[in-house]
Amino acid sequence: MNIPFNKPYLSGKELTYIADALSRGHLSGNGYYSQQCHQFFTHTYGFKKALLTTSCTDALEMAALLLDIQPGDEVIMPSFTFVSTANAFELRGAVIRFVDSQTDHPGMDASLIAPLINEKTKAIVVVHYAGVACDMDAIMPLANAHDLFVVEDAAQAIDSYYKGRVLGSLGHLGAFSFHETKNIQCGEGGLLTINDARFTERAEILWEKGTNRSAFFRGEVDKYGWVDIGSSFLPSELNAAYLFGQLECLQDIQNRRKHIWERYHSALCDWATFHEIAQPKIPEHTTNNAHMYYVVCKDIEQRSSLIQHLKALDILAVFHYQSLHKSPYFKAKYTGEALAESDRYSDCLLRLPLFYELDVDIVINALLAYEA
Repeated sequence: MNIPFNKPYLSGKELTYIADALSRGHLSGNGYYSQQCHQFFTHTYGFKKALLTTSCTDALEMAALLLDIQPGDEVIMPSFTFVSTANAFELRGAVIRFVDSQTDHPGMDASLIAPLINEKTKAIVVVHYAGVACDMDAIMPLANAHDLFVVEDAAQAIDSYYKGRVLGSLGHLGAFSFHETKNIQCGEGGLLTINDARFTERAEILWEKGTNRSAFFRGEVDKYGWVDIGSSFLPSELNAAYLFGQLECLQDIQNRRKHIWERYHSALCDWATFHEIAQPKIPEHTTNNAHMYYVVCKDIEQRSSLIQHLKALDILAVFHYQSLHKSPYFKAKYTGEALAESDRYSDCLLRLPLFYELDVDIVINALLAYEA
């Protein structure tokens, strides 16, 4: 494609830091660059504890372990999300209760959570779709009233805020992605944020394969051993070094992405109205981190037509999540109500190219030439 859907941005610092990591002679996890990244997240955003992981999937799986999810525990989450959101808890034997999306945004409808809560409910997993915050003022009091844990799936939400508070800091735990399609990336990578002190010590043990190895290297114990379950969740220093090169350019990357997002939004306003296509809505309570620019077509036929129109012009636009409650794996297990909005976004949402080096006017002009 002349214009791909995504192109990972290289700031120029990544290779320098990777070379430095090689010269330091420590390539496994939790070395110099891992610590630099951890400090960036705790100092910049005020997370109480931050641990790099090999993916957001791993961060979510760590969250499920930390919450001690047991077979039969119920976990509430949106259906319109990536499979990792559900799979992390499905692996622990949880019963997944899916929530529909909002009518004006693909994010979960917080007003639909309460009827799903019962004595077996243990956690709510909120997904900040497109970096736009869920209604945390509705969700957190509800969780507190029922003694439930809240996990923020903030895979798309780096550098985004809810009423002045950074996403990933409002729930008990948060999970971020640094996959190559994200604003800040290292090919594959993630982050677990720990906002409840009850989980701080154990998180480090789970992260280090169920050992107290990190405490040993800090001189807090005279030897380390197997003290809990866990896995090898930490990434190598090469990934951390690459990520640190991105983090140092965070504001430049964000400013460029926001410029592209705003250009799409203003240039396509009349076009969208004419074709009965909905543009993204950013509520007043949340910031826009420009993770993606999407449109919601009036039906699946229009979306397919638009994709083909752009493809003929060497531009790749893609559809997105498919409702998890209708997935081949889960549909036989689903016993809840119809989730009409989630299904509508599955059929109608179209993501447009958005990356640092994009000449956005080429895509805009291609869309403006669409006739159907």
